[in-house]
Amino acid sequence: MVKIRLRRIGRKKLPIYQLVATDARERRDGKFIEDLGRYEPTKRPHSVMLKEDRVAYWLGVGAQPTSTARSVISGTGLLLKLYLKKKGKSEDEVNAEMEKWAKKRAEGLKRRMARKSIRRKAKKDAEAKAKEAKEAPAA
Repeated sequence: MVKIRLRRIGRKKLPIYQLVATDARERRDGKFIEDLGRYEPTKRPHSVMLKEDRVAYWLGVGAQPTSTARSVISGTGLLLKLYLKKKGKSEDEVNAEMEKWAKKRAEGLKRRMARKSIRRKAKKDAEAKAKEAKEAPAA
């Protein structure tokens, strides 16, 4: 059985993963059939580069992605695109849906980043307040 999974490369504490098609019996970092792309989780935002046509080919011939590989692939929108094509949508309809998906995803990312910055600011303010309170009784 052919699996699409992540193969760890990179150095200690700085992982980079290759998305590969491999026999399910092979070791995680063992030999593989084909390199399908890269995933760099340490970059902000995460970097994902896929050979979409080859991933689509392997999914089409029955390769099973692992859960992590599936989430990496779906994060690029490729699974949605393949699903829409399978349902018989025209190329224009698929492109329109993908644009809507990309816009929605960008808005969500923007919202998450705003939420993060608010949390960071609140934490920084709380630390400053705690430090100020600690110094006040000592004086």
